[in-house]
Parts: sequence; C-alpha cells; structure tokens
Amino acid sequence: MSLSQMTPTVKYGLSNILKHLPKRPVFAHNKAWQRIEDSLVEMTAERMSAILDEPIFSETDWSAQIVADATSEDLDEVAIAKARMMFKKVHSRIPEAEVNAWTVETFLSKCGIMKNGGITRAAIILLGKYEAAFKLRPAVAQVTWTRRDEKQDVVDYEHFSVPFILTVDEILSKIENLTMREMPGGTLFPDTMKQYDDYTIREALHNCIAHQDYTMQQRINFVENPTYLYYSNAGSFIPGTLENALTNEEPQAYFRNECLCRAMVDFNMIDPVSRGIKKMFNEQWRRHFPMPDYEIDVKNRKVSVRIYGNEINEQYTNLLKTNNSLTLWDCISLDAIQKGRTIHEDIAQDLLNRGLIEGEAPNYTISLGIAKATRQLQGYTKQKRS
Repeated sequence: MSLSQMTPTVKYGLSNILKHLPKRPVFAHNKAWQRIEDSLVEMTAERMSAILDEPIFSETDWSAQIVADATSEDLDEVAIAKARMMFKKVHSRIPEAEVNAWTVETFLSKCGIMKNGGITRAAIILLGKYEAAFKLRPAVAQVTWTRRDEKQDVVDYEHFSVPFILTVDEILSKIENLTMREMPGGTLFPDTMKQYDDYTIREALHNCIAHQDYTMQQRINFVENPTYLYYSNAGSFIPGTLENALTNEEPQAYFRNECLCRAMVDFNMIDPVSRGIKKMFNEQWRRHFPMPDYEIDVKNRKVSVRIYGNEINEQYTNLLKTNNSLTLWDCISLDAIQKGRTIHEDIAQDLLNRGLIEGEAPNYTISLGIAKATRQLQGYTKQKRS
C-alpha cells in the first residue's frame, strides 16, 4: 500500500479492524481484510506475505540485560555528566539540586540502566568507554560514517563507537552541511538555511541507535552523499509500515530495546511520544524539500532512510512555497510524483481536480499552471560550507 492510500477511519464495510497478532491476519466472515483508502477489501497477497514475514518479537529486552563483567569503571565520566545535564532538562520538575546530589549509581538506577548494581547493555551503548564496547560482543555497537562523491566513490570514512551520547556529535560534525541561500525576486537580503535540518539529521541517527537489532551483529551505516544523507540499521521496522508510523496518534507501544529507548528519552535523544518520524516529514515540508524515503526490507530485516538536502523538481518546490492549502499527505503524494512513482488512482484524481497535477496515469507531473500563476522563485544555491 502506498503512502497516499492512508486513512485513519473506516467508513464502509466492517466498522473496525483489530490489530493482527504476529504472523496472523485478522479474519471476519471467513476472509482476511485490510484497509485501503476509505474501504475494507479482501487482503492482497502482498499484504499477506508481509504479515507472514513479520518477526515474532522477543519478550526479552536485549538492551536491559546485565553485562556480567562490567562495573561503573567501564563508564565514561564525561558521558555521565552530559547524561545528567540532559536528564535535568527533560525532568525539569525534579529539583536540580536533588539530581546533582544523586550518586552515579542512584542516577543510573533512576534512568533504568543500572539494576541491582549491575551495568546494563544500554548503559554501555550510551555511556560506556570505548574499550567497554568489547564486552558487548558478539553484538556490534558501531556507526560507520562514509562520504561519497557524485560518482558514488568513497572519499572518506570513519568508524565510531560508544559512548554514543558523545560520539553522535562527532559523527554529525563530519557532515558538510552547506548553507543554502534562497533568492526571492526583489529581495536585497536573502534568507539562508542549512542544507539539512539539525533536528532531522540527529533524529534519524538516534533512531538507528535506538532501534538497531544488535543481535544481528551489524554496523549502523550513515552515508553522506552530495545531495542526500542515507541511514540504515539492522532489524524489522517496529511500526510495521510507514503508514502506521505517520498516522498512529498514540505513542509506540513496543520497543525492541525498551531499556535503551527509555534512557534515550531521559537524555533527550529521541522523542518521548514516538512522533519523531512524522516531525521529520513535517520539517522537510516546512523547508519545501523532498520527503524522506523509507525502505523497509522485511526479508533482510533492514530499515533505511534517505534525507534530501536539495531540490528535485522546481514545480514541486514552488508549489509547497506558494500553496498554503496543502496537507502533509498532499505533499507526500506530490513528492511521489516528482520522483516518478505511482500513486493511488483516487488520490491522483483528487490532485487533478484541484489543479495540483496534470497529465495522465501513470505519467503525472506537478501542475505548471499553479507555478505560472505565482511569482517565480529561484532555486536554492549552494553558497558556502557551514
């Protein structure tokens, strides 16, 4: 199902579809059902296959397990100090003096990453000294940053390990986040912005660390390309589909690494109510840039995302700048069109009726009529490095 087939309500057929159990579709009237647009239809073979490929989540939280030979000496003092500082920002209702008075053991216990004096794997991942990462073996706690040029040749790379609460800043400092200068006609003092939004690039990397399946013994990959950033981590996509992640109005009920994720919330590294992905889409919309591309590889249990830092189609960019009636779902559908992808027929018809696209299926284009009716804006131009 494409992003443009989403809807949070059901108007026809059955009044409700309960969440299916792992590897078990929901049956009603002796048929398996799925939601498409505003109606319920018999489940497609593609959706049935996706359900059958879903992993059975373990009741054991890998990140919460105690590292038998680890002690507080395996933790980095600077990392702990930063964690305590961020904890005070997140939990501002707790008096600062009280948090400052906690011993290291008390602080880590309050965050759930020390249990009965034992150091958890989550504590090593976020706060451990570099050499402490070896105590997690055979799991791999490592992010590999790579820079590629226009020909996709590797021009630089570096491996980063724990403590991730510190090394994430080192990784992000590697990015050549260019300053983009928007040049509206007749404006003497142009507005400027970075090629990538700080929240988005940080949130995507933190998500990889939080949701990595460390039992698969793989690195997290972070690749810097001239026009986009690429992230990938091992493990199934917990919400199941991107549609679920964008439409779910409730916080995520299940985390692969519950202990790790809760600590990252305490340290202000990930969103506390699971709205990070949707906020990334909204940030790209606000900046009039292409939407993030998520690829969920069910078979190989891998999730990857591309964050774009450039304009793909001038009509798309100008339409987002000048049309205040668009919704996020409109932007997602228009983004699919500018990337040459197929959208649902009903959504395409709606966009045609509103004059937002033109042409015939499947070769739609962003409507030139809208662009011509507005003041033309020049594209973004790279001016300098940050």
